Amino acid sequence: MAKIVNLSTGRVHDTDNQTVKENQVVILNHTIESRWVVYKIEHDPRWGYTYHVVSIKDPRFDRADNFEPWREKFGIGWYYDDVTPEFMDAFEVAILRQQAQQKADAEAGAQRKENERREQVKAVGRERLKDLIPANAQAVIVACEREDNSDPYTDYFSASTVRRVILGFSSHTQNNFQEMRGYAGNFGETAYLTEKNKEYEHRENYTGGHGYYLGESKYRGWIIEKARIYDRDRFIEEYAYTAGDEANICIKATPQTAEATETAEPVTGGYTIVDYSEKSVAIFGDTKAIKEQLAALGGRFNKYLTLNGSRCAGWIFQKSKEDDLRRLVNLN
Repeated sequence: MAKIVNLSTGRVHDTDNQTVKENQVVILNHTIESRWVVYKIEHDPRWGYTYHVVSIKDPRFDRADNFEPWREKFGIGWYYDDVTPEFMDAFEVAILRQQAQQKADAEAGAQRKENERREQVKAVGRERLKDLIPANAQAVIVACEREDNSDPYTDYFSASTVRRVILGFSSHTQNNFQEMRGYAGNFGETAYLTEKNKEYEHRENYTGGHGYYLGESKYRGWIIEKARIYDRDRFIEEYAYTAGDEANICIKATPQTAEATETAEPVTGGYTIVDYSEKSVAIFGDTKAIKEQLAALGGRFNKYLTLNGSRCAGWIFQKSKEDDLRRLVNLN
């Protein structure tokens, strides 16, 4: 025998007491109310009853351990109408089960294909990382694209990393924002972080904090972090999928602090455009008159850029924006 305690109401339920029957319609109260039907009931002497259910509107499977009367509804949970219980025809329930099973099989097949694809990508990444990691590497500098998954209506705050880009490796484990800025220019999306800005420096190495990172926000956009390499093989496995896509490797021979990688290209109109890194371009000159257009094009102004070995203010863009940039300043 097992007992379940409802944390919302404090009520204790004995799972050895059957609350609903097969083919009975039940309700799941969550963010929305949805109707389900019980298609199978199992009983275990140790755990009590388990109810297998299938959704009526969008056939899919689930299961529950207990149902409470709808007239006593309180928060998220499974409920049933104990006043006027509703039942479905067994044949209709069988059709729902068939539809749900077909959907489950299709999703499982798609997941198998995705797992196979990911494993192929990881295999490439493993081999790439074996040749890429320096012998003295103790940490990796990585750019992370963050996606906000928060729900302000329920006071739920969360974010996830949707992409990682390896910017370089470090021979020590100490967190250092200057070092992070030195690698930021390797990748177009983080090139603006080469600018020294105290608002981008986050030191949250405490319980409940988000760690030590460089960027505008931990919840959205791109940030730069430093991750320690405790074990070479374990690191390779963790980053194999990332390294499997060559676009996620943005490493220069040596870290630079926002310095152009090729000879500057002088152009008409008082502007100079350079290939600032493998993934970015920069424009220099008196751009005050077109600063709004440059910003609208996705550029970021940075007064700490470097041109021909000297510090020079300019605008930095993703490499994909070069043609649009040239058209804007009539350089084609």
